[in-house]
Amino acid sequence: MPDEAAGPTLRHGHIELDVAARQLSSGDTLHHLTPKECRLLEIFLGHVGQVLTRQYLMKEVWLTDYIADTRTLEVHVHWLRQKIEAQGRPRLIHTIRSVGYVLRAADAKPASPVSSPS
Repeated sequence: MPDEAAGPTLRHGHIELDVAARQLSSGDTLHHLTPKECRLLEIFLGHVGQVLTRQYLMKEVWLTDYIADTRTLEVHVHWLRQKIEAQGRPRLIHTIRSVGYVLRAADAKPASPVSSPS
């Protein structure tokens, strides 16, 4: 019988995220994520190829419209990059200068920004 509390498992390239367990498989490595890291990666995986603005990510992960200081977002993106881009793997989370971030494959083309829903 399947686990009733099990959440979705999201996949992209070599990464797999078990949302309910907050576990990230990257190649042969298993990482346990903080709630914010998990939510941030879940959002990226739900919007592959779309540029997500800092404002959108702050609202979705930290539930705030305050974007004067997005250092916490930058730090969390850095931690995710360390976990999913280790061992010489291609960069998946790309910074879009003055806009935000995009999760894409190494050979993917740039995408359009996603702004906060009205």
